[in-house]
Amino acid sequence: QVERRHYLVSKAVEEVQKVIQQLTAEIGYKATRFQAISSSGIHNENIKVLAPSQFLITVPLRGLTGYRECQVRHWRYYTVHGAKLLSSVRDPEELHQWLEVEQFSKSLQQWHEKDVNIEGDLVPAKVLIIFRDLVEKSIISCNLSSKVTVLESFSSVVRVAVETSESQVEVELVPAVEIPTCWPEKARWPRCLKRWPSQEKVQCVKSLGFDLLARSSYHWQLCFSRAEHILMEGLDEDGGCRMKCFRVLRQMKEDVWCAGNKPVITAYHLQTVLFWTCEKYPHTKDWRCFHEAFLRLVQKLHKCVSQHFLKHYFVKNTNLLKYANTSDLDLLASKLAVFLENPVFCLD
Repeated sequence: QVERRHYLVSKAVEEVQKVIQQLTAEIGYKATRFQAISSSGIHNENIKVLAPSQFLITVPLRGLTGYRECQVRHWRYYTVHGAKLLSSVRDPEELHQWLEVEQFSKSLQQWHEKDVNIEGDLVPAKVLIIFRDLVEKSIISCNLSSKVTVLESFSSVVRVAVETSESQVEVELVPAVEIPTCWPEKARWPRCLKRWPSQEKVQCVKSLGFDLLARSSYHWQLCFSRAEHILMEGLDEDGGCRMKCFRVLRQMKEDVWCAGNKPVITAYHLQTVLFWTCEKYPHTKDWRCFHEAFLRLVQKLHKCVSQHFLKHYFVKNTNLLKYANTSDLDLLASKLAVFLENPVFCLD
């Protein structure tokens, strides 16, 4: 069952990647600020599979290099058209930040223009308006109208439906500033005296930097895809069963506990649960027996879902379930409780 899922998802990733690669190449041709996603197979770092029919794909932005953290903070608020608001809408949350073009030692002139810039701030909502327009035009110029449909959205987020040979996949396309040169101050990681991951792995993870995603109106969202990918790589070099536990957990979540196209818990949440569990149980002996190790993972997931609280692995004070539907979380918690009372796997 797990292998079949892997095959179907790999096939969907391959097909979606091909379409989005063509689409973003056309967007990059129309506007040099956007870069085509690479076509590097199922482990493409630009593609995150949240569920079998729900993907998140980051589209890199060109012409912003030499990033440095901003020391002086300007809390400016305005409409997308540039009119100032008299009071702040909300300050950035822990996982969000402002971004000024002056934070880059090198920047294309296009990033200084009013279509994306207000008083020196790069405004995600403005970037998204331009990007959405380019997506719509490129679907037509690439003759992809039969395969790709732009979905309606209540915010500036750009979502498309992509037809694959097996099903329809919903894809969120997110412009991203890739910052592979430094580690953000907000990510105070690793915490003291932790045995997992190893110091060598920690240095490798932090050397890959982070991204800033255009997913809201004012603030850019911190993202650690490369770091997470490296943590998942070589997870069982000691002969443990961490990856097997993760794959079965994901399968049970998708088939039994939390099915559907837009599940309240995604593969990203499960990955975070895995990281916290690996940190709490760092020894090889903790991951020798699949049954015990798997139940520990389910117990951790049950605790997080019951409390409506799952802490981000890199940025403290960030609850990944803050905006999740509480009724869906409670329903999932009750299903997990039933499973823990009598752990029967509904997999062939």
